[in-house]
Amino acid sequence: METKPIQVSFSGQDLRRLIIPLVIEQLLAITVGLLDSVMVSQVGEAAISAVSLVDTVNVLLVNAFSALATGGAVITGQYLGRREREKAGHSGEQLLLFMMEASLFIMALFYLGKGFVLNVVFGKVDASVAAYANTYYMIVEASTPFLAVYSAGAALFRVMGNSQISMWVSLAMNVINGAGNALLIFGFHMGVEGVAIPTLLSRLFAAAAMLWLLRRPGLPLQVEKLSLRHDRYIVKNILRFGVTNGLESSMFQLGKILLLSTVSVLGTASVAANAIGNTFATFQCVAGNALGLGIVTVVSQCVGAGDFDKARFYTKKLLKMTYICMDICILLVYLSMPLLLRLYNVSSEAELYARQIVWMHGFFGMLIWPLSFTLPQALRAAGDTKFTMVVSSVSMWTMRVGFGILLGRYLGFGVRGIWMAMFVDWLLRVSFFLPRFCGRRWETMGL
Repeated sequence: METKPIQVSFSGQDLRRLIIPLVIEQLLAITVGLLDSVMVSQVGEAAISAVSLVDTVNVLLVNAFSALATGGAVITGQYLGRREREKAGHSGEQLLLFMMEASLFIMALFYLGKGFVLNVVFGKVDASVAAYANTYYMIVEASTPFLAVYSAGAALFRVMGNSQISMWVSLAMNVINGAGNALLIFGFHMGVEGVAIPTLLSRLFAAAAMLWLLRRPGLPLQVEKLSLRHDRYIVKNILRFGVTNGLESSMFQLGKILLLSTVSVLGTASVAANAIGNTFATFQCVAGNALGLGIVTVVSQCVGAGDFDKARFYTKKLLKMTYICMDICILLVYLSMPLLLRLYNVSSEAELYARQIVWMHGFFGMLIWPLSFTLPQALRAAGDTKFTMVVSSVSMWTMRVGFGILLGRYLGFGVRGIWMAMFVDWLLRVSFFLPRFCGRRWETMGL
């Protein structure tokens, strides 16, 4: 006898309660990051260079941990959809244990490979920059396990549909970081230590807050204890869902870092325009990224309940919301661009390139960005992570990197050619993700 799927329903109010804090959290991270860079600039050019160099590696870690935790939390979301609270809590415990162990291993590798990172990856830099980088690196990398635990906790609260918790913890973490930077830099006149120590302390606070909050009674899932015993079945699925998601995010960031070296040979105006374009593009995609995280929560629970019709319904509904919200964000960026560009002291050539990049990114963002990046989040939430990883990675390295280098360096399109190749990358993704979602194969990839 065929069993009826468990009923999973998200009202409009439920979706707003989930999405709005996610948008605020995304905006908060971007804004605080900009404020941090302004405060770091007070230490001096060598300090700015050192922090930016080390942060190119740290951004890779932040995104990898976030993707790994989000992918691993899909298991918890599917258990919640089945109404199996004990298994959901157990999978949450296993995710936290896995993230702790993985982050300790990564931290050890980073310390053992410090010489390689500082001397080989960063290349030959001034002695003052190298000294600052070493100091910043030694302090900030100690926060790696705390960052991993925070990422896991935030992902678990999101799959519960409680994104307000991750928003408030993120707010507190960023306030501690920003206030600490201001106090140590302006009050105690410290160098890069004044930037690094608050980062370490803020991440320690965020990890401790998440572990405490996950123990509160009345949650859809509760992490009662942190057992050191591994559940092979859960760990296997964390590896299957989470690691593929983390690898995909890591390769995406590595591709971006590689393209920076290509941009650097195109001249100062191109480097400046690329940096400005990236900042503006981030604001254009704020709502899209937040809604993508929301889709993981909603679809994972629908898939866990066996209700694939609802999974499709909510994916389409959230895609429509993504298009509307992204259109608003892009139009706001367009309207504010003339004013914001005046804040950058760049040449007219760099300003022209930046303006063209932002207009192109916004145009294609309105057309295909949600289908390229929000839609595959539904596939990941259903457990179809291997397919999304393969498509995203191949498309990234062939179109965005390979075709981008061809257009930018060899066919004379410059920095604009690199961004054009990115839009071709988006189109290729859509050509695979849309038919996959319209088919049935992804419905067989869950637990």
